[in-house]
Amino acid sequence: MPSILTRDNVEIHYKDWGPKDGPVVILSHGWPLNADSWDRQAMFLADAGYRVIAHDRRGHGRSSQPWDGNDMDHYADDLAQLIQALDLHEVSLFGFSTGGGEITRYVGRHGTGRVAKLGLISAVPPLMLKTDANPGGLPIEVFDGIRAGSLADRSKLYQDIASGPFFGFNRPGATPSQGMIDAFWFQGMTGGHKNTFDSIKAFSETDFTEDLKKFDRPTLIVHGDDDQIVPIDAAGRASKRLVPHAELKVYEGGPHGITDTHADRLNHDMLAFLQS
Repeated sequence: MPSILTRDNVEIHYKDWGPKDGPVVILSHGWPLNADSWDRQAMFLADAGYRVIAHDRRGHGRSSQPWDGNDMDHYADDLAQLIQALDLHEVSLFGFSTGGGEITRYVGRHGTGRVAKLGLISAVPPLMLKTDANPGGLPIEVFDGIRAGSLADRSKLYQDIASGPFFGFNRPGATPSQGMIDAFWFQGMTGGHKNTFDSIKAFSETDFTEDLKKFDRPTLIVHGDDDQIVPIDAAGRASKRLVPHAELKVYEGGPHGITDTHADRLNHDMLAFLQS
């Protein structure tokens, strides 16, 4: 994988698929995963003529594991440096889960001068944490539990998340895919322990409300209504209220990991949005 070096000397690895003269799509992954989690979308869109770039966030996958800077501001600035280093323009940014926070904070900090379209897929904005101003969020105890699990046995934590709520395999009648479970676990374990631990705070406690208000490009929001990780009411539907021009697509019965469980439907929805 090629890479860039950020201003604070962090190596960010990225994939660059498809025709180099095609319209550019950047895919930002979720926690604790890496760019490989987007492979089904990346291959589909590259085959359709798009130049698809998917990076490993700092501390995840094949990128460097810095002790500091595991927060949304650094994630967004890393993305900006990747876009600048490759001299990309008219980019369509899609973020899944934590990646949705990354691209949203990118807009908040760097604007939309290089952006054509925006996509939030099972994304964490506007705010996951329950507060007085955000009563529909999840209590801090949920995230404290994830942190405790990470410190105690993060390998087991990743197995439990993947075999349970992430893909909806804990629902009655569900047929678990061992391949999806193993891929989630493997990607998570390639990330740095400190980095993925710090990222829990980043994705759960960052308030993206003001960033979303700066969305002035065509926007697609896709969310499953059975998302047990990032509940739709506090996320997809709340983001729609802050970005009124956005198109919200609700996947009935869809879990959090729709990039895998609903890959074909999502691929075609993303392509239709890009072509619209």
